[in-house]
Amino acid sequence: MSTKQTQPDSSSEASRAAPSAKVPAHPQGAQAAPASPAGKQPAPPCTLVIFGAGGDLTQRLLMPALYNLAVDRLLDDGMKIIGVNHGERETRAWSDDLHAALQKFAADKASTFHAGKLDDTAWDWVAQRLTYMAGEFEDDTAFQRLAQQLNGKSRGNVVFYLAVGARFFKPIIERLGKAGLLDEGDDGNGAFRRIVIEKPFGADLASARDLNQHLLSVAKESQIYRIDHFLGKDTVQSILALRFANAMFEPVWRREYIDSVQITASEVIGVEGRGKFYEQTGAFRDMVPNHLFQLLGMVAMEPPNSFDAEAVRNKKAEIFDALKPLTPDDVVFGQYAKGPAGVGYRDEPDVAKDSRTETYAAARVQIDNWRWAGVPFYLRTGKRLAARRTEISVQLKSVPFLLFRDTPVDTLTPNVLTLRIDPSHGTSFDFNVKTPGPLVQIGPVQSSFDYDDFFAERANVGYETLLYDCMLGDQTLFQRADGIESAWSTVDGVLHPELDAALAVYDYAAGSEGPAQADALLARDGRAWRALAQPQTKKK
Repeated sequence: MSTKQTQPDSSSEASRAAPSAKVPAHPQGAQAAPASPAGKQPAPPCTLVIFGAGGDLTQRLLMPALYNLAVDRLLDDGMKIIGVNHGERETRAWSDDLHAALQKFAADKASTFHAGKLDDTAWDWVAQRLTYMAGEFEDDTAFQRLAQQLNGKSRGNVVFYLAVGARFFKPIIERLGKAGLLDEGDDGNGAFRRIVIEKPFGADLASARDLNQHLLSVAKESQIYRIDHFLGKDTVQSILALRFANAMFEPVWRREYIDSVQITASEVIGVEGRGKFYEQTGAFRDMVPNHLFQLLGMVAMEPPNSFDAEAVRNKKAEIFDALKPLTPDDVVFGQYAKGPAGVGYRDEPDVAKDSRTETYAAARVQIDNWRWAGVPFYLRTGKRLAARRTEISVQLKSVPFLLFRDTPVDTLTPNVLTLRIDPSHGTSFDFNVKTPGPLVQIGPVQSSFDYDDFFAERANVGYETLLYDCMLGDQTLFQRADGIESAWSTVDGVLHPELDAALAVYDYAAGSEGPAQADALLARDGRAWRALAQPQTKKK
């Protein structure tokens, strides 16, 4: 995770040194690949088996991330990549499709790739390590053939990545166990076998428990890497650095000084052709018990004794255990209707004309522990909103007004620390100063920091750190079974309300700030959402 600091003498980096491995002799083309990030060693040699090799996730995220890791010299020469998918095809055809997709992404998204274009020499290094294998995910013989490839004379490290729909999780997991592919053995060679599984980790508490039971029936918790791509963002990982590396923040990071916390993940786009998926999931299931709770956990957790994976995950688990169960009164659902930003949700492809699926969710969350008692955490997420924004705003309590009662000042703007995660990366702080002039007049100002002003941008699609950490065996940024079940337990009363407490779904205009009922959720506490439409930073 981000304890892998950019400074070469970082003590936290030393505490999690990677296993020794030969530095790969990556070929360099006309565009010289940058040196490895300071202090980092290549991951140990392993075989990455991708179930769902022909899917969107593999093309858009996994392969670009592997390419970027290769350019950064963080993959060993012994790396192999086996893609498993339905349908017969040649490895060369699969490789050509991946190459074409990478070229398109490189042209469209310069920040995703080094130098804003694809280095064909570096790609050739990756392509030489690709093998395609046709196989049905529910066919025992496919796993037997895979076992023959992996358990030969040179049995080695393997990571199994389930880049597939949730319906295939259990069939693949069961067959990996049945074929003996998860046995790490007692031969003393230290070879590892690991599973990476994408969300959704269930659809409610019962299904999450069932999935965890299947996983733990064939593998140890230490072999399971439940991935949440939000935690791959540098700006998310930097939350812990901001809190625990700066003496000015931690002393006030508690109920005595903090009034409330807002966590926002808003989008301007709609469901973008994913109507079938969204009809089954909705905004609440898709975002709240995983992505937004993970952000809440990093903001609210107690200081760990170290950045060791279990130390960090234990503290996050304590927070999830302390969450008060949500009731329908704590939640507002909305659905975008036709507005300035486009058509309504019900007019999207594959969406029922009478759909009551929510595309917006807001929640008031309370943490029942000593540090946060009485401090509300307000969470919101939605599509077709006024701005694209992922941020955390920590509002401090207002100061006493006594000093200013005889001045023209009638209100004081609360101090707010905002951690900007996406698309702008940085922090800002709202505070009050005296305005120029003879009168004691107070005016609000903002101080901001942007990552781009201080650090060179590195190519990143958000999966590089997660894949690298998985190969190293660092589970810090991955979710644990108990944390997932605690999160689902917190929201289960909303997902399965009593018959007389079913949640209404309120319309909001596409391109707006969301339903008015979400404003009322905060207004009853005497608070208000921070406006989405305002700019994230005030540039100099």
